Amino acid sequence: MFLSTTISNEVTESIYNTAALNGYYVVLQGELYRLFSSMFLHSDITHIMMNMLSLFMVGRMVERLFRAGAYIGIYFMSGLVGAFVSIYMHPIGWAVGASGAIFGIFGALAGFAFVHRQRMQAEFMSFMRSFGLILVINFVIGVAVPSIDMSAHIGGLFAGLVGGFLIAKNANNLWAYLVVSILILVGVYSYLPSLYVSLS
Repeated sequence: MFLSTTISNEVTESIYNTAALNGYYVVLQGELYRLFSSMFLHSDITHIMMNMLSLFMVGRMVERLFRAGAYIGIYFMSGLVGAFVSIYMHPIGWAVGASGAIFGIFGALAGFAFVHRQRMQAEFMSFMRSFGLILVINFVIGVAVPSIDMSAHIGGLFAGLVGGFLIAKNANNLWAYLVVSILILVGVYSYLPSLYVSLS
């Protein structure tokens, strides 16, 4: 997810004003749809190509490990959690992109690998080294490029990790994962207005 305190020249102001993620509009104006619509917007062609390449690389593998419903549930829940973390950390920022959701898919893969680590044995250690390297690279890029919203990435990664772990344990845990996550987000949303009022 890319974060900007000003409107990007690559995306028209009208689209940002209508659909981009912004804490003021989500929290104080009640425009909850932005939590979803911002996942489908990208700042430029490079941004969307990077995200689609990442999704293509890891998504195919996760599709083989989880049912379609679990994949979709983890994807969108990770995107939502990433968006909530973003508007908490950057109340006045504008953000677009699917990176939080995509990092959730990475997290789901790690959760699955951890559950099945004994069966995977050497493959698990190889996976964890590769996974760790990916995280380090993304962290370095995130630090080097100020417009990258690392908070959304971390939030999405955590949500996907939890979801992947629970569902890998038992596929029937999907609904519990979704319901509990939604309840937590509702609680966070009810708290956010007090944070925004204190900042104004």
